[in-house]
Amino acid sequence: MRAILAVIHIVVSVMLIFAVLIQHRKQGGFSGVFGGGTQADAGQWQRFTGLTKITIVLSVIFMVTSFFIVFLN
Repeated sequence: MRAILAVIHIVVSVMLIFAVLIQHRKQGGFSGVFGGGTQADAGQWQRFTGLTKITIVLSVIFMVTSFFIVFLN
């Protein structure tokens, strides 16, 4: 079980690194990160690109596998 989880974690890690590196850089940087959200941002998921959605899903899988690896040890 640990070996399978470790392999999945490594594969997800490499895929996440690749997904982050191939994304296009946007203008503005951190300008809207702190306190820039409004109620209009509630439907943000539909406006994300496919690559951004993949990055989010991979990061969640990465966090979950990290949790289970620590839990099993």
